[in-house]
Amino acid sequence: MKPLLIDLYCGAGGAAHGYHQAGFDIIGIDINPQPNYPYPFAQGDALNPPLDLTQADAIHASPPCQAYSIATLNHRTTNTYPDLVAPTRQLLETTGLPWIIENVPGAPLHNHIQICGSGLAMTRIRRHRWFESNTPLWGIPCVHGQNTDVLSIVGHSEGSGKAGPGYLKPARETAMGIDWMTNTELSQAIPPAYTHHIGTQLLQHLT
Repeated sequence: MKPLLIDLYCGAGGAAHGYHQAGFDIIGIDINPQPNYPYPFAQGDALNPPLDLTQADAIHASPPCQAYSIATLNHRTTNTYPDLVAPTRQLLETTGLPWIIENVPGAPLHNHIQICGSGLAMTRIRRHRWFESNTPLWGIPCVHGQNTDVLSIVGHSEGSGKAGPGYLKPARETAMGIDWMTNTELSQAIPPAYTHHIGTQLLQHLT
């Protein structure tokens, strides 16, 4: 029987897919409907989850990053974004389980490690992400010099289905290791390779 990981703020499932590849069963939780999420899903507030978190073996959380992201810097003077890292950490600490919090560089994570796609042989991806955990983790150093043909995976597109304007371009699908999302969903996703790397370490801790 595989260990169970609950995926808070799950989005369309980029992080979940990496943990699944590492050997976890997954249940996702998000306040918004996620019709493209590829694993069992429960809609609800991550800070007031509809499931008992302590029934899982581990928890991953990706709080919304707009409060810290460079991509939203120009909008912060007119928009207020929630800072959810601290309350998420507080929730996870009450469970007594191994947990991971993921976010963008600049987020208020403690003793974080960094992962970059270039260090995982994803030569067209330079998507830095930080990971905080209550278990030991090791990151991946960047090797940006290996390829200058880098894809931009940012921004939002119209449409919500693969048959419409939101359909992913094959180069972006291949580079990210994701082929089930719209462009809008992809722009917010973690490459599954990142959480495969994290999940392998988490399994070692659990076993």
